[in-house]
Amino acid sequence: MEHSTASPPLTSQVDHLVVVAANLAEGVQWCERVLGITPGPGGEHGLMGTHNRLFTVASPAFARAYFEIIAINPAKPSPRVAPARRWFDLDDHELQLRLSKTGPQLAHFVASTPRVGGAVRALARLGLDRGEVLEPSRMTPQGLLTWKITVREDGQRLFYGALPTLIQWDDVHPADGMAPSGVTLQSLHASHPRPNALRGAYEAIGLSGVGLAEGPPNLIATLQTPRGLVTLESKGA
Repeated sequence: MEHSTASPPLTSQVDHLVVVAANLAEGVQWCERVLGITPGPGGEHGLMGTHNRLFTVASPAFARAYFEIIAINPAKPSPRVAPARRWFDLDDHELQLRLSKTGPQLAHFVASTPRVGGAVRALARLGLDRGEVLEPSRMTPQGLLTWKITVREDGQRLFYGALPTLIQWDDVHPADGMAPSGVTLQSLHASHPRPNALRGAYEAIGLSGVGLAEGPPNLIATLQTPRGLVTLESKGA
């Protein structure tokens, strides 16, 4: 009898939401004003010249989800050599201009998968270049945190941020060490003028938990917070 050697279907789930800010101090102030909490500690990303603040938003529907507020670190220039750019479109002039005028913005989400290489190949078969798989790390009080993440050379998020960056954590997941924040993710939806193309990408990586509809580019995250129910939107950022 022949035994199948086919790999199991790819799976992925919402890992974290990404709010980008012109600087980290503004991101913290925004979080306190809009969500009613002070974000927890984060760290520096030497590979990108960025830094962040983090807190858990885990809920029954998103068991390990967390929230990242990220900005360019002015004290640590990006080591990426032009034309390579930082992740999450942080080097995009129009996005930075928008942040300087209107403040921090929900811009993207990251999906975790146990097989990031396979997920990248699945998207490539659809003509979607999710980027190179990099292996960053950062030091935490609990030790070195290591992971694999997809980053395009041009730093683009794709589909106005609605196609997730893919991440594969090593032994430790950052949310495991986070105390409850008082904020929980209730739902995440995306809209896009080409929903079928985006739906095909979601199906290719086995993404669950993200609603999708046709409409103007948008990511819509609904969170329960100390200030009540708060809805964040990317609005094509």
